[in-house]
Amino acid sequence: MFKIFITFICSFIFLGCAKHYAPLPTVEKVDLTRYLGTWYEIARYDHSFEKGCTNVSATYALNENGSINVLNQCTKEDGTHKEAQGIAYAEDKTHSKLKVSFFRPFYGNYWVLMLDEDYTYALIGEPSREYLWILSRSKSIDEATKQKILTKAQEYHYDTSKLLWVQQK
Repeated sequence: MFKIFITFICSFIFLGCAKHYAPLPTVEKVDLTRYLGTWYEIARYDHSFEKGCTNVSATYALNENGSINVLNQCTKEDGTHKEAQGIAYAEDKTHSKLKVSFFRPFYGNYWVLMLDEDYTYALIGEPSREYLWILSRSKSIDEATKQKILTKAQEYHYDTSKLLWVQQK
């Protein structure tokens, strides 16, 4: 009974303090076989788990059970290499909404908000608008692509002034 009470109180507090946004649309469908492989982080909202990271990449590989292996890598300010191994799974058949975990049993939302038809860049976010990433298959993007992505992020009520542009060497 006590656990139920604590769960109710925590839910009430978190939901009461949450910002309310319009529903966040995702792309219609993601072809996972085309999405797999390495993506470079072009920009992100800064968070403690990526603090001081440059040369950030994420590599996705399909596991036999249908889940996705996630390997995030970066170079820290002191020059050391950092890796984080995670797992992801699709929430639905569109594969545009994933659940990702680096600290099981806790999973976070990874929603594909924009995806180039050639799978060369992607905009990734989640409903609370607390996380945002711009990813690319190459270590840089041209200015026109950057502006197109920023416009889409702003349409989805993301504050693009908070983006940290990642150094890729």
